[in-house]
Formats: sequence, structure tokens, C-alpha cells
Amino acid sequence: MPNPGTTKLVRLEVTRALRNKKYLFFTVLYPAALFLMLGGTLSGTTKVMGTELTMPAFYMVAMASFGALTAVLMGNSERIAKEREAGWTRQLRLTSLPGHGYVIAKTASAGVLSLPAILVVFAVAAAAKGVRFEAWQWLALTGSIWAGSLVFAALGVALGYLASGDTVRPITMLCYFGLSILGGLWMPTAAFPQWLQNICAWLPTHAYAGLGQAIELGGAPHARDVAILAGYFVLFTGAAAWLYRKDSLKA
Repeated sequence: MPNPGTTKLVRLEVTRALRNKKYLFFTVLYPAALFLMLGGTLSGTTKVMGTELTMPAFYMVAMASFGALTAVLMGNSERIAKEREAGWTRQLRLTSLPGHGYVIAKTASAGVLSLPAILVVFAVAAAAKGVRFEAWQWLALTGSIWAGSLVFAALGVALGYLASGDTVRPITMLCYFGLSILGGLWMPTAAFPQWLQNICAWLPTHAYAGLGQAIELGGAPHARDVAILAGYFVLFTGAAAWLYRKDSLKA
């Protein structure tokens, strides 16, 4: 059973984020607005370069993934860095919360907060552009994009322990925009030079978008994409745990 302290901390993090108007805009409404600007202005029959997907279908998955990435990465890393400097994490170590509980709570709460961003993009795509899929595809899309966001939630925790409150934002922004653009969330990577495509193919965001694209085409996520995301999840969670322990020794 999960530690009661961890469960309470997850509830606190979710409640606090939902009261944040900036969170509601940037993680829930902003990706849906981008979908309308990028994929909603083109014909529903126009195919995306290098894929068999129409523009609305391609950008629906891309912006849902982008919204989930925003929810779990942007606010999480900066909030953790500031809490460290304010002494909040030191106070938590004096409670019954286990050493790993803080990291788990931050990752889990960030994952919960990514779900509204995914669902709003789906609703806008269906209502504004008539995107239609089978019921199992909608469920699979929601589940795969949500589960994949945990990879970036772990990255957010690691960045929060890596950087200080003053430097965490530029570092996070660099990761955020770099992964989004090179991973194909804003434009298809087929438009890039071949050498850059070869690099992009190994990025976690490229594999992340690939999960939903495979489901939209009626198949299961490719084993390669799943393996890449699993590898990055192990890497990011391991980094977060190591940085947490290192930070604990300084306290």
C-alpha cells in the first residue's frame, strides 16, 4: 500500500495546481489553441509529410502530447527547485514521508495533471475538425499519451533537483522547446535534413508522439517507441533519485 504521507502530498499538489490560473491556461487551453492554429486551419484530407495521417489527426496527437509535456515538465521542475531553496523539502524529511515519497508524489501528481490537457485537445479536435476514431482508439490514445507523460514527469523532478531556483527556468525551457520541436510535436520531422532526422528518432518526444500516431493508424504502438520511452524513464527516474539523495546529504 502507498504511504499515507505520499498520498496526501499527491492530493495537495493536484489541488494546488488546479487553483493556479496560469496552469489552467498553459497546460489545458494553450495546447488546444495551438491545435486550432497549426492543424485546424487545413483541410481534413491533407496528409502530413512522411505519414499517412491527415493534418488534424497528426496535430491532435502532437498537441495532446505537447500539453501533457507542458503539465508535467514546466511547473514541476521550477516548483521543486523553489521548494528546495525555501526549505520545504527539509521540513518534509522531518515527517513520516519516506525518502522516496517526495519524488513519487511529484511524479504521480504531475501525471494526474496531464490528463485534462489531453482530453481538452481531443474534444476540440472532434468538435472543430470532426476527427473521428473508434472507441477503443480514443481509449488507447488517452492511456498511451497519459502513461508516456510520466517519462517527462520524472525528467521534471530531476531538473528540479539539478538546478537552483534562479537557473531552473532557462534549463527547463531549453529542454522543453528543444524536445518539442526536434521530437516532431510542432512539425513533422520528415521536413528536417536526414542527419537531423536520425538524431530526432532517438529522442523521447519522437517516440512519445509515435505512440499515438500508431494507434490512429489502427495498430498498436511500435515496440521500438515503447522501448525508447522505457529506457528514458529508467534514466530520468534514476537521475531524480540520485539527485534527491545527493540533495539530502547537503541538508
